[in-house]
Amino acid sequence: MAILTRNEIKKAIDQGLIKIEPLDVSQIGAGSVDLTLGNEFRIFKRHRGIFHIRDDSNFEDLTEFISLQGEDTIIIKPQEMILGITREKITLAENYCGWLEGRSRFARFGLAIHVTAGFMHPGISNHQVLEIVNLGHTRLALYPGTRICQFIFEKCIGRAKYAGKFEVQDKP
Repeated sequence: MAILTRNEIKKAIDQGLIKIEPLDVSQIGAGSVDLTLGNEFRIFKRHRGIFHIRDDSNFEDLTEFISLQGEDTIIIKPQEMILGITREKITLAENYCGWLEGRSRFARFGLAIHVTAGFMHPGISNHQVLEIVNLGHTRLALYPGTRICQFIFEKCIGRAKYAGKFEVQDKP
């Protein structure tokens, strides 16, 4: 597999192998595409006791859905985790996959944008859920529309299509 650079990303978009909706061409960097923070989040409820993690555990049992309006921000406290989602929907051909990563400019504040499960399977067609954690010591205000993370594209050897639990995700 090989990581796509700017010109290869643009070619794949022109050929319909990669779709990003919406996309401003200024989001395409040297080796990735910046994605913006959407306005929908899942905030973790305070839970006393133990929550058991099993194959059938559901994160929705521990979270509350919120949607920001207009110029609203969401505050993330030190050591707190929230779920967010990208505004952009990414659709990949069955021979393309990718990696969702934070941006170093925000990591310098202690903000981790995607703490686990960064691999995005071939053939996906969805918005990317962000596992956002404030590892710093200061409360941080997040603004929808901020170029919060980046997607790195790779060409696969062979073809496959993701068909799993989060195949059609459009909410965090």
